[in-house]
Amino acid sequence: MTPASPPPPTSSVSAQRWVVMGVCGCGKSTVGTELANRLGTRFIEGDRFHPAENVAKMSAGFPLDDADRAGWLQALASEIAQARERNEGLVVSCSALKRRYRDLLRQADPGLRFAHLQGPRELIADRLGKRTDHYMPPALLDSQLRDLEPLYDDEGGLRLDIAIPPAKLVERILGQK
Repeated sequence: MTPASPPPPTSSVSAQRWVVMGVCGCGKSTVGTELANRLGTRFIEGDRFHPAENVAKMSAGFPLDDADRAGWLQALASEIAQARERNEGLVVSCSALKRRYRDLLRQADPGLRFAHLQGPRELIADRLGKRTDHYMPPALLDSQLRDLEPLYDDEGGLRLDIAIPPAKLVERILGQK
């Protein structure tokens, strides 16, 4: 008698887990939503995981510090870990400004991939100035740019220029499978 064949593995594409990262106003939500749609997986808007205290602090024009971000990052890491345990795909938007933040997220899933959206300050500031539905004031852009540690080559991901239309950015991300 021949042993039964194992079930086919879940598609590696549909089980991918991505963090779309970058400073405020770079397009994380737009690109993340489109990427999740293309992968047929769930999208998590990372900003929704901030506690009320963080939202109030940012709304008042004060940047978050490492202590403020700790619980928020842990909540996102928990979501990533759960998706990994279920072998489900997931796309999360998260600024992930510092390598140690990304390392914390990667602890939840060593195979986690990052798409770092980056561009000139002027373009990002222009986008922030046009945004009306977000608590993050444009005045915090400089503090985020100061904190930003760009994605390093050994971190599993890619850096993308936000001057490129979102649909093309998603194509480039998908090309990194």
